[in-house]
Amino acid sequence: MTEKKIPLAGVDVVQLLGFNDANLQMIEDRFDANLTVRGDQLTIRGSQFEIGKIEKIVGELIYMLNKNGSLNPNDIDTVIDLVSVNGSMPEASSELQAEDSDSVILYTKTGIVKARTAGQKNYIQQIRKNDIVFAIGPAGTGKTYLAVAMAVAALKSRDITRIILARPAVEAGENLGFLPGDFREKIDPYLRPLYDALEDMLSAEKLRSYLEKRIVEIVPLAYMRGRTLHNAFVILDEAQNATAMQMKMFLTRLGPNSRAIITGDITQIDLPAKTTSGLVQIQEVLKKVSGIKFCSFDKNDVVRHKLVKDIIEAYDRYNTNGSKEGKSIKGT
Repeated sequence: MTEKKIPLAGVDVVQLLGFNDANLQMIEDRFDANLTVRGDQLTIRGSQFEIGKIEKIVGELIYMLNKNGSLNPNDIDTVIDLVSVNGSMPEASSELQAEDSDSVILYTKTGIVKARTAGQKNYIQQIRKNDIVFAIGPAGTGKTYLAVAMAVAALKSRDITRIILARPAVEAGENLGFLPGDFREKIDPYLRPLYDALEDMLSAEKLRSYLEKRIVEIVPLAYMRGRTLHNAFVILDEAQNATAMQMKMFLTRLGPNSRAIITGDITQIDLPAKTTSGLVQIQEVLKKVSGIKFCSFDKNDVVRHKLVKDIIEAYDRYNTNGSKEGKSIKGT
């Protein structure tokens, strides 16, 4: 007898297991193995041969669940039969089995969200260990995207009951008063990157339902004042544009069973001159507080287009040389 543990973080465990664990029972009935679930982890006990087949089946069911949003008994039977006869599943889904399980954050309808660099892996580990994590680094390093994925994974596994995403509505070269539309239409462009991340991870119907029920909220930072957030995963994006007072206000919103991730790039501060960035100040204020972790990213963690890393390096060189000549260019 051997044992294999499969992480289920980011998986809708209730749907996967079925009513009264009926799906799990169907697998156990077809194999000489024992399956148990504790929290977000599935443990399989049996022979190495049986475990190998069940692991492939579970991986395929997770893939189907996140692609289709549900499973039925026919799905279970079909997957079991295919693995039993062929010993494997089609290449597209079997790729999921080859992933480093510690790096996988969320299974989605289009594939998986995972940490891809050493810096990102450390980031995910610290989020799993600490209630408050700061992610500081350049654009394209996955700070916000991975934070949103961790929040969605926590919501799916019932660790929390809602997600709050906030951003400072700081103007970067264009005055809000000159933008067309009502207040909501003026503010939406500032929040659009958060919507984009959620749309990658949730179906349109599910996201719309979450927003209507306020299970997921996307709000300007100023709207956080006076709130206390229980059982929530809270993300503050573009935190370099939060003032010192706003940063304190945000961090003191957390209630029981809540976690916070604060992301930002201190080279892209759009606050008025002589206004202190809360993200810059907080590194000194909280550096000795336990339960809080600061994660730094650099150009080696960039996962956008390959030219983004080169662009960041070019601006760094320009600013270094420019500062010697009395000039520099501000990040955007």
